[in-house]
Amino acid sequence: MRKLFALALLTVFVLVGCATFKPAASEQAIAPDPSQQMAELHEGDTPTPSPIVLAEDPQNVTTQEVTYGTIDSTPLTGYLAQPADATSPLPGLIVIQEWWGLNDNIEAMTRRLAAEGYTALAVDLYDDQVADTPDQARTLVQAALANPERLEQNVVSAYTYLSETLGAPTVGSIGWCFGGTWSLNTALALPEELDAAVIYYGGQITTDGDRLATLQMPIQGHFGALDTNPSPEKVQEFETTLNELGKTAEIYLYDNAGHAFANPSGTRYNEAAATLSWQRTVEFLNQHL
Repeated sequence: MRKLFALALLTVFVLVGCATFKPAASEQAIAPDPSQQMAELHEGDTPTPSPIVLAEDPQNVTTQEVTYGTIDSTPLTGYLAQPADATSPLPGLIVIQEWWGLNDNIEAMTRRLAAEGYTALAVDLYDDQVADTPDQARTLVQAALANPERLEQNVVSAYTYLSETLGAPTVGSIGWCFGGTWSLNTALALPEELDAAVIYYGGQITTDGDRLATLQMPIQGHFGALDTNPSPEKVQEFETTLNELGKTAEIYLYDNAGHAFANPSGTRYNEAAATLSWQRTVEFLNQHL
């Protein structure tokens, strides 16, 4: 009888242990893969220039390739654009690529930002590689996200270059898609130093109040109501958290616009949403930088 009781008790322990273990294993199994989420949103997409960068190229801008830092003795090379008639240090902008990489279209957008009166530095998070297909982009995203500390070093180096080497009196960040997430991450890495951050639909934006509480700069975000990464619900949570923390935040949700609606590269362009978001971006940067 005692043996039967012991066996029954052991069975209960095993069943309870399995019941406790399974949810954790299940949660781990369904953890979202950021590169897969981006790949699904960009299925069939191509890095063709969108109308936002096909407008007349500004003529009063000078450009050059610059080394803005090093990581493990490897130089960080970016694309710098400035107004040609600048006579004193200008506000700086860290321009952060989409998931396609630092391609010609990002360079065109960097020139457009410079024409608005900024020293704009497009950083390279892919070590001089760009993607021509969604599969290539996913591979590059996976490689980059495998070492987030290196990505953080990259954007911090860009800030240091703009503020110390070029003497920018204020510095902000702006990015689209993968770069939208990293515009926020730049702010989180420099919570007291960065002066403004613009986020275009970064799918991996955090809503963690403890992390967002550290931010001291104004935030502007542009998101599509038809997007799923981030979803409108996550955007609302992001905005609510910032407001509850007393942060200066302008968060916009655009009707009939999906992911990548204002990207410099790609086929998801929405003219109405892209035009309005650009106007708001320029006004925001002028106000805070």
